[in-house]
Amino acid sequence: MWSNIPLFPEQASTIAGQIDGLFAFLVGVSLFFGGLICAVLVYCALRYRRRSEDERPLPIHGNLRLELLWTGVPLALAMVMFFWGANLYIANARPPANALEILAVGKQWMWKFQHPAGAREINELHVPLGHPVKITLASEDVIHSVYIPAFRVKMDAVPGRYTTVWFEATKTGTFHLFCAEYCGTSHAAMIGRVVVMTPSEYERWLSGGAAQESPVAAGERLFEQLGCPTCHRMDGTGRGPTLAGLFGQTQRLQTGETVVVDEAYVRESILLPNAKVATGYTPAMPTFQGQISEDGLFQIIAYIRSLSSDKRR
Repeated sequence: MWSNIPLFPEQASTIAGQIDGLFAFLVGVSLFFGGLICAVLVYCALRYRRRSEDERPLPIHGNLRLELLWTGVPLALAMVMFFWGANLYIANARPPANALEILAVGKQWMWKFQHPAGAREINELHVPLGHPVKITLASEDVIHSVYIPAFRVKMDAVPGRYTTVWFEATKTGTFHLFCAEYCGTSHAAMIGRVVVMTPSEYERWLSGGAAQESPVAAGERLFEQLGCPTCHRMDGTGRGPTLAGLFGQTQRLQTGETVVVDEAYVRESILLPNAKVATGYTPAMPTFQGQISEDGLFQIIAYIRSLSSDKRR
């Protein structure tokens, strides 16, 4: 019904209908009370207009029931909106554990995607139908924003940090992908598409292209090239902490604080190694800022993360 109206793009994800439901509720409440207020204003202007120069209106001392009504009703509606919106926000911020993890880097003026198996794409993203997909975002220059209207998802890619967005497609087909944050003179040209395929078609697509290095393999190669194993030895005898099994754990710092070893912490440790030094170690690690691209950082983090997965197995 709404497919031809620009404000209502096609619903093609599990959360799209819920987002539209909340949007419709907000619009409905706004229209209802906007119309009600206008009607009351017109009625009062006509009913209580001054009919003569000598007329003096009676003073109004207040009405407790009326005041409770116009306080309680907006409060109740505001709480409904808040909890409804908060529930959707939390659901949209927590990707399922089995989500397919895809890396994305925004750059003036393109999107670069990499799949776990190594396949790379520019301004095009192939995903399987009916399977949750988590996209980890970074930017090489300015703020960008992934926006897929049919999925009702949008997330900024911010320089210097990682953000994530996830969705689960419910329809096959090709859907628009936009940058929704002004990022320069060619911002309007930073567009792409998301291609949703059946799981079998997606597997054929992955195997159909030229064999490419996975992020883990590329991260291991870069880890070796930069000489990281010299200090981060697997047996724990190096000048830096061993990285085997470290990802996802809590690390105590020299300041006495603790930090979870996640993507953000590993990224900061590579670029600003003296910012948060682990207890028991000296700030001897050199910075690699300007020497590693965002793609390279993604790959090294994927490799370090895989060391924890290997240890658990």
